[in-house]
Amino acid sequence: MTNRRSLSGIADALREDVVSGFLLIAGAVVALLWANSPWNHSYEAIRAFTFGPESLHLHLSVEEWAADGLLAVFFFVVGNELKQEFVHGELRNPRRAMLPIVAALCGMVVPAAVYAGINFGQGDALRGWGIPMATDIAFAVAILAVVGRFLPPALRTFLLTLAIVDDLGAIVVIAVFYTDHLAFAPLIAAIALLAVFGYLQRGRGLAAALDRSRVPNWIVYVPLAAAIWALMHASGVHATIAGVAMGMLMRTRSLPGEEGDPSHRAEHIIRPWSSGLVLPFFALMSAGVVFTGLGTIFTDTAALGIIVGLVGGKLLGIFGGAWVTTKVTSAELNPSLRWVDICGMSLLAGIGFTVSLLITELSFADHPQMLEDAKAGVLFASLLATVLAAGVLGVRSAQYRKQGPPPRSRDSSGHGAR
Repeated sequence: MTNRRSLSGIADALREDVVSGFLLIAGAVVALLWANSPWNHSYEAIRAFTFGPESLHLHLSVEEWAADGLLAVFFFVVGNELKQEFVHGELRNPRRAMLPIVAALCGMVVPAAVYAGINFGQGDALRGWGIPMATDIAFAVAILAVVGRFLPPALRTFLLTLAIVDDLGAIVVIAVFYTDHLAFAPLIAAIALLAVFGYLQRGRGLAAALDRSRVPNWIVYVPLAAAIWALMHASGVHATIAGVAMGMLMRTRSLPGEEGDPSHRAEHIIRPWSSGLVLPFFALMSAGVVFTGLGTIFTDTAALGIIVGLVGGKLLGIFGGAWVTTKVTSAELNPSLRWVDICGMSLLAGIGFTVSLLITELSFADHPQMLEDAKAGVLFASLLATVLAAGVLGVRSAQYRKQGPPPRSRDSSGHGAR
């Protein structure tokens, strides 16, 4: 009984965004120290170790399993939470849902344009225009949780919505401009199985029969989810999109006789694993960038474009896009937020990190020096964005704390950080 209570207490703690954020940041710090230590060869050996069935094109490295496989679990949780917000929460109001979506689009276009402007006429350096478009949702949410405990929950919802749209945009850019081959047969099969997943959620007879049967639901859903993920991976599309899609397809309303809806039941079970295992291990395997110093990042136009694009471009695109949208359309900012909050969050979106590093590898594979400078640029820009955002949001969090009682923490029902 005591062990069960202890495990329940640990699981409840892992459902807190602050705990999850600290664990992810700790994993990233360990990775950076390890990768830049005398023992970096052991780190690279672990990341490069491959396993998995070759016949299914899943003989992947540990780093790839972490970034493509485990991270899909986190994206499922995020997609599921957004579905709850669209059905029951902040994003039910189309005028408020429109704002982060438009801001995300502007936050992709403006940084890319800034990079292209700096690198116009610079030959192969122009290939990296997609690098500053990306926001690393895992790190951005973690930093927000750590420095912004007393910020309104609407800001977290804004960031989640923006980051999901941003990631979908980055996936489309990678698929169209940075991928040589897109396999349509596995993609169509994955979409078909997603339709089956959605039907099982919404077919009243099927859902009720599954709940009444002695067969646990996971026996049906886990193999189906694994097949969807594997097919999405085989298609050439970043496999985390499978997690987002399944999360958005979850049913958020209970059927007669159900103790609770599948969306909240799944989140209650999966979130501790996502926070306690998935995110820290992902950070440990993905954040180990070998830092060779500032070098020529301020003279290399590719690195300079990345820094200005991620920090300045994201701020201008997201903040400016959101502000203009409220002036020319019926979109509105949540009354609990102020524009300075959106400014801090726009800086936070400048944390490109893992997705930006992926596009960097694809852009400059044939240019080693430019690749090293670009990686250093991503690292420097992400760190700068973190420091600036933490400063703004930390001050705002302290101001909100003085104004009244802190928002409610995430409860076990999973209705977002309150």
